[in-house]
Amino acid sequence: MYNRLRELREDKDLTQVQVAKILNMSQTGYSQYEIGKNDIPTRILIKLSSFYGVSVDYILNVTNEMKPYKRA
Repeated sequence: MYNRLRELREDKDLTQVQVAKILNMSQTGYSQYEIGKNDIPTRILIKLSSFYGVSVDYILNVTNEMKPYKRA
């Protein structure tokens, strides 16, 4: 899962600082998610999913299908 976060960020040519700013957190805090040191809170998963236009399941490595689900 953590590689997915890095890949998504790098595919958009973003730095950890830029993503952390979008999430209103520090770069250090965000980097802990990418290296798997801290679990990602649900609200952050949802924000990342929406920002990258992928499903939470894709970020969590449950599926290889990037397409997000229809919102309820």
